[in-house]
Amino acid sequence: MSNTDKQIFFLGIGGIGMSALARYYRHEGYTVAGYDRTPSELTHALSEEGISIFYEDNPELLPFPPENLPVVWTPAVPQQTALWQYLNNHGAHIHKRAEALGMITAARKALCVAGTHGKTTTSTMLAHLLAESGGVNAFLGGISENYHTNLLLDSSSPYVVVEADEFDRSFHHLRPHMTVVTSVDPDHLDIYGTPEAYRESFEQYCNLVSDTIVLKYGLHDKLHITGKAHLLTYSAEDTRADYYAANIVVSDGSIVFDLHHPSGVMRGLKLGVPVWVNIENSVAAAAIALLCAVPEETIRRGLQSFAGVHRRFNIHVQTPQTVYIDDYAHHPQEIAASVASVRKLYPERHLIGIFQPHLYTRTRDFADGFAWVLSTLDEVILLPIYPARELPIAGVDSQMLLGKITCPDKHLMSKDELLARIAEHARQHQPVAVLTIGAGDIDRLVPTIAEILQK
Repeated sequence: MSNTDKQIFFLGIGGIGMSALARYYRHEGYTVAGYDRTPSELTHALSEEGISIFYEDNPELLPFPPENLPVVWTPAVPQQTALWQYLNNHGAHIHKRAEALGMITAARKALCVAGTHGKTTTSTMLAHLLAESGGVNAFLGGISENYHTNLLLDSSSPYVVVEADEFDRSFHHLRPHMTVVTSVDPDHLDIYGTPEAYRESFEQYCNLVSDTIVLKYGLHDKLHITGKAHLLTYSAEDTRADYYAANIVVSDGSIVFDLHHPSGVMRGLKLGVPVWVNIENSVAAAAIALLCAVPEETIRRGLQSFAGVHRRFNIHVQTPQTVYIDDYAHHPQEIAASVASVRKLYPERHLIGIFQPHLYTRTRDFADGFAWVLSTLDEVILLPIYPARELPIAGVDSQMLLGKITCPDKHLMSKDELLARIAEHARQHQPVAVLTIGAGDIDRLVPTIAEILQK
């Protein structure tokens, strides 16, 4: 995707995947501009890097003439917006984000990570292992805490690590050399309609893989894969998998384990981010790294030095009195994994979960699942639903979800009321673990919550 003026425009530039592409094109010498609905920490960072961004849906603010202008668009921006309509009607070449990513990555061996849960952490961990071995290209779905970016570039590396996003069937635009598939728990049913259609989309994706598929153990019974790629399996603990962890020791906030693989055992691996779910993520990342001939000692060093991903189980406060963790989890299974990790690491703590539901459709489709996992907390605080791209649905709101939760200590609050409640807990001097979860704008409360709890 190119033009003689080397100008490119992004509709929805503040999205995590879109921002990585914007950074890539700027690196390639393009003049990059974009629109997003609201400012954020990420759009501010892009502006600091020299990318022009505006926040009003007004075609008059376009800095480039629309004729033949390459435009990268995320379906999170509705086609009904004035900007999309204007660009489409005036000769711009509009490409979905996934199309652009597919074109960029086609020239290298794509190491992709797909799945309902875990793909951001696993792909970022894999990118770190390859970077430690000499260099890698990577388009990530989160901000790496090691590199403080979602884009890594190395022209000498034959590999590109890609988070394969299933939303809107985006990952069908990729041509993976190898892939990890972490899970196929139904999601995005506003797009797919049924769990069966969601699963079939993963089958179609897997049939695009040219070399090796590394499936979470158990998925080989759920997915009908007809392609020619070699199938391997991984697991956190199941010894029937080709790659699995054993002798797991959790103590004093650290996790150490042995990694069994087809050629032997790597003993005494230590996780830099000691979260239970990262055992499984690290087994998957290490499997692909081993298949790419990354030395075992590099993998050992890389797993220990991996600093995590922004908003993936980030520990913001850790004192004898209080632990505060923020996590992007927004699906019942993701929340269950996050809660289980907190329980294992801090089993004696009173656990307070603060959840901001994301999307009306997801809340409607998985209300019972959300209610079940949130009911396992000691205290639940719900915020109103973050709508993102959606309009309200009658009868679907946080009050509906609150009614399904069986935890006796449950509350629906505004953001201001939440901060007052946190301050009240801080004054009580009871050992607590506080967990904020959700994919909306709850992250903007994190610094304030951390400051209250730290004091």
